[in-house]
Amino acid sequence: MPSGLDLRRLHWRAHHRGTKEADLLIGGFFDAHHESWDADDRDRFAAMLEEQDVDIMAWALGTAEPPERFAGPMIEALKQLNYIRIAK
Repeated sequence: MPSGLDLRRLHWRAHHRGTKEADLLIGGFFDAHHESWDADDRDRFAAMLEEQDVDIMAWALGTAEPPERFAGPMIEALKQLNYIRIAK
């Protein structure tokens, strides 16, 4: 079980990327999926947060292939884009 501090840190990093678009995509992905992640998934997401936003967004949109270390269910879920919520 992750500590509350670990999840708060991941939440903050996912939601404070520097652009509104990245905040919505990466933060929204965290919000939608983090409760189901095990320790390996949290580590993979933390590693993904070290990558450039433009790369993560390209992986989500399917305009670039992710590195092999990120390939798998997390990237497939990222590509769904059904987790982005835009307030009106």
